[in-house]
Amino acid sequence: PPATPKNLDRLEHHDSWVANGTELARAREWFKSKHFRILETDGAISAEKGFMRETGNLFFHLALILILLGISFSSLFGMRGEAILNVGERFVNTPTSYDSLQYGKLFSEKNLSDFVITIDKFTAKYNVETNAPEDYKLDVEFSSGDLTKPVNRVIKVNSPLTLGSTNIYLQANGYSPVVTVRDSKGNVAMQGPVPFLPQDGNLRSIGAIKSPDADPPMGFVGSFVPTYARSNGNGAISVFPEALDPRLLLSAWIGDLGLDSGVPQSVYRLDTSKMKQVGLKSLKPGETFTYPQGSITFEGYQQWVNLQIVNDPGKTYALLGGIVAILGLLASLFTRRRRIWIRVGKSVEVAGLAKNAAPGLEVEMKQFVEILKGEK
Repeated sequence: PPATPKNLDRLEHHDSWVANGTELARAREWFKSKHFRILETDGAISAEKGFMRETGNLFFHLALILILLGISFSSLFGMRGEAILNVGERFVNTPTSYDSLQYGKLFSEKNLSDFVITIDKFTAKYNVETNAPEDYKLDVEFSSGDLTKPVNRVIKVNSPLTLGSTNIYLQANGYSPVVTVRDSKGNVAMQGPVPFLPQDGNLRSIGAIKSPDADPPMGFVGSFVPTYARSNGNGAISVFPEALDPRLLLSAWIGDLGLDSGVPQSVYRLDTSKMKQVGLKSLKPGETFTYPQGSITFEGYQQWVNLQIVNDPGKTYALLGGIVAILGLLASLFTRRRRIWIRVGKSVEVAGLAKNAAPGLEVEMKQFVEILKGEK
C-alpha cells in the first residue's frame, strides 16, 4: 500500500475526532480480520485490499497467449479430413481413404491414428410437423491399435468418437441412389450407390452418375427426392426428409464425359458440353429406364454420412486458456479495490478511496469508524 497522504481531509469519506489512544490497535486488528494489506508508519496505517483485480487482469492476458499457443500448436501438428461413407462401408484411416485432407505444416503421415470404422446403421429422427431434425445417431464398429478387437460405438452430432487427440465427428448425411447401368450390349457398365448432395432441409439431392466404360459412354444428371411431391413452380420436390416415397429423376446423356481431358471436375456434376441428351425419366425403386443406347435401373437407395476426422493436439491448451481467461476476467471485473488510511495524533483522521469507483466503500468506512470509536 502507498504511504498515508498528508492531507486526508481532501479524500473521500474523511472523518476525524479526538483520539483516545486505542485507535491504532483496533484499526490493525480490523484490517487483519478483513484481509487488508497494511503499511504502518509512525502514528499512521495505510491499508489496501483488492489486488485480485490486477492479478485477474494479468492472468487474463496470459491466458490469451496460451490460447494462441494452443491454436498455433494445432495448426502446426494437427490434421483435418473428411470422408463420405455409405451405410455398410468401411473406413481405414489412411490418406487415400479421405475425400479431403489437410495436414499441419509439421504433421507427419506416421502420426495418423490406427483405426478402422465400419458404418453399421444410421438413424435420423425428424419432427413430423416442422420437418426439422431432432436426432442423428450413427452406430459404428470401431477398432484401433492392433485392429483385432472391434467394439460397437455410437456417434452423434455433439458426441464425437474420441481416440487420444483425434475426434471423429458426424457432420452431415444424405442419400445415395443405388443404380445399375447397362450399355447397348446389355453388359453391366456400372453398379452401386452414388452419393447425391442435399439441396434443402427436406434432403432433395442432386448428383451425377458417370459410366465411362459403357459403350457408348453414358452420363446421367440426377435428382433424388426422398418423399416425392409435385410443385407447380418447382416441379418435383421433397416434402419430408425421410425416404417415404423416393423417386430418382434422371436426364440421360451420351458422349464424351471429359474425364480424360485432364481438367478436374466435380463428381456431383456432369459436363454435358460434348454430350447429347437421349431422354428424361422419373423412376421409383425397382423401375428401369430403357433408351436406345442402354438402360439404367433404380435399385433403391442407401444413406451416407460425412465423417470429419480431426487431430487437434493443442485443444487442451486452448481450452485451459479459455477457462483461465474467463476466471481472470471475472476477477478483474468484480473485485473491488479500495484503500483506507488512519492517522492518530491528538486527533484521529480516517479516509478511504475506491480505486474503480465500486460501491460499498461507504459501508466499510462506517463499520471501520464504529470499531475505532468503540461503538461496536
